[in-house]
Amino acid sequence: MSNERLRAAVVGSGQSVATVAEQVGVDRKTVERWIVSGRVPHRTHRVAVAQLLGEDDVFLWPETAADPRTVSASQAEFVAIHPNRGSVSIDTWCSLLDTAAESIDLLAFAGSFLHDAVPEFDDRLVSAARRGVRVRLLFGDPDGEAAARRGQEEGIGELLAARCRLTWAYLAKILGTPGVEARMHDTTLYTSMFRFDETLLANPHTFGTAASHSPVLHLRRIDGGRLFTNYLSSYERVWERARVAS
Repeated sequence: MSNERLRAAVVGSGQSVATVAEQVGVDRKTVERWIVSGRVPHRTHRVAVAQLLGEDDVFLWPETAADPRTVSASQAEFVAIHPNRGSVSIDTWCSLLDTAAESIDLLAFAGSFLHDAVPEFDDRLVSAARRGVRVRLLFGDPDGEAAARRGQEEGIGELLAARCRLTWAYLAKILGTPGVEARMHDTTLYTSMFRFDETLLANPHTFGTAASHSPVLHLRRIDGGRLFTNYLSSYERVWERARVAS
């Protein structure tokens, strides 16, 4: 059977079969066989194609999910677990912000702790943007249904929406800074995410409990691993649905 996911990913990325073949280092007919005949490439080529197209390799080739090397790489991405968000040291947050070289992607409802606990948080974001880092801020719409629902579930009523509003008030002074992009989301949020280049801190949410009480997974991207890519793909989906903050 043909691989329609791969075909759609190639088209959606603006690539062609020829350019994919050239970038990955294979013959054009090889890529055509991957699409038309559903051939599964070797792991090295799967990883290269997935990175080129901005997709998860297991999404493009679902039958490889149980590949022992994929499982092993995913396990290797797991660096540590923190029992709650407060157990991630302030020094860790500062170091991640100050050493990021390419990307800072933040996703939460309010993320109030960033302004409360991280010294000069906004200034650190501006400094990162000035040294060429792409900074994307993705926080909750204070007037949205998702923040209201989450506040009710946590038993804090309108307080979460108020925190979202306060976060946007703090960020107002840096919106418009070159390199800083910001959007408001109204999405059911299962995990808060804090990405710094190849490092990602994922803070899962549990029903009726504040995110700060839940563990934080410390992940580091490894080629062929699925954890980092899975969370980052989720970030991208929320980003695409969110509206530009002004």
